[in-house]
Amino acid sequence: MKKDGSTNSEVILFRIKKEAKENWKKTCKERNIPLTRLIIDSVENRLMDDERRKVLEFIERQDNIFSKIETNINQLAKIVNGQKFISESQLELYSRQLLEIETLKARQNTIFENIYELLSK
Repeated sequence: MKKDGSTNSEVILFRIKKEAKENWKKTCKERNIPLTRLIIDSVENRLMDDERRKVLEFIERQDNIFSKIETNINQLAKIVNGQKFISESQLELYSRQLLEIETLKARQNTIFENIYELLSK
């Protein structure tokens, strides 16, 4: 048994073919993850570190998209406030779009909850 920081860790030795080992190492290099993480995460059915990074980048992109939409909404509101008028058809269109954004945001939040649950494992 080897002491590793404040936790104990064990060493497991197993045999695999050299070709398989090289393929695993190649996969690790492509994904920028250690071989130990690849094996442990695979056995424990966890999200790989590289997949976790991709998910976090996706979340950030989604947040940026909604920020742009919110900025556009604010710009439209500023124009309407300046003109002190909005036609009935424009108001209806604007309201439908806001409702659609609200629906999409709710769906996104549900997806994010599922993603965070996966990331916490």
